[in-house]
Amino acid sequence: MAFEIKGIDETRAPLLDHLIELRTRVIRSLLALAVGFGVCFYFADLILGFLVAPLRDAFPEGEGQLIFTKLPEVFFVELKVALFAGFMVSFPVIANQLWAFVAPGLYAREKRAFLPFLIATPVLFLGGAALAYFVVMPTAFRWFLGFGGEAGGMTIQALPSAGDYLGLVMQFILAFGMTFLLPVLLLLLHRAGIITRAQMAGARRYVIVAIFAIAAIVTPPDPGSQIILALPLLLLFEISLMLMRLQEKAVEADKAAREAEQAAERAAAE
Repeated sequence: MAFEIKGIDETRAPLLDHLIELRTRVIRSLLALAVGFGVCFYFADLILGFLVAPLRDAFPEGEGQLIFTKLPEVFFVELKVALFAGFMVSFPVIANQLWAFVAPGLYAREKRAFLPFLIATPVLFLGGAALAYFVVMPTAFRWFLGFGGEAGGMTIQALPSAGDYLGLVMQFILAFGMTFLLPVLLLLLHRAGIITRAQMAGARRYVIVAIFAIAAIVTPPDPGSQIILALPLLLLFEISLMLMRLQEKAVEADKAAREAEQAAERAAAE
C-alpha cells in the first residue's frame, strides 16, 4: 500500500479526551527522557571525556587538567551532562509524541507543510552543535589559553573548574544549535503569512547587523567565535530566502490546482 497522509480526523473528540491524550503524550516523553538520562548517567564519564577533548587538545601535551573547588561539583557536573545528553538521545521520541498529538488536527496539506520543519529542526541543531564542537571550541580554547604566561613576575596559568567548563561547553553547543534554527523560524513565519520574502530581502542590511549582534551576545568574547557563528548564519539566511521563493511557488501552484478543481466541480454540477 502506498504511503498516504490522510486529512483531518472526522471524529471530534471532546476536550477531556484531548487532555487525557496530552497527559499520555507528556508521560511518554518524560519516560523517554528518564530512560535517556539513566543510560547517559551510566556513561557520564565517557560523555564528559568526549566533551573535554577540545580543551585537552588545546593544552600542550600532558599539561591539561580540570579542577573542582567544591566537593559535590563533579557529581553535579555528571548529572548535568547526563540530563543534557539524555535529552538529545530522547528527542526523537519526544518529537514523535508531539507530532502524534498535533497531527490528527491537521489537514493533509498542513501535515505535508509541517513535516519538513519537524525533520529539519534536529538536523540543523546537530549541524550547529557539530560546528561548535569540532571547529569553534578548539579555536576559542587555544585563543583563551594564549593569555597564559607571566606578568609582573607571576605565572598566569589556566586551571579551569569542571563546572565552569561544562557551562561554557553547553553555552557553545546551545548557542550554535539554536541559532542554526534560523531557517526553520523564518520559513514558519513565512508559511504563516507573518513575513514575506520581499520584506526579508529588503531588510537584508538590518538582518546582517542583527546576526553579528546575536553572534556577539551568545558566544564568548573572542572575535573568532563570533565570526565563525555569523558567517554560517548569513549563509542560512540567504538559503532561507531561496526556500521562501520555492515555498511561494508551491503555494501558488497549490492554489491554482484547488481553483481548477473547484471550477471543474462547478462545471460538473451544472
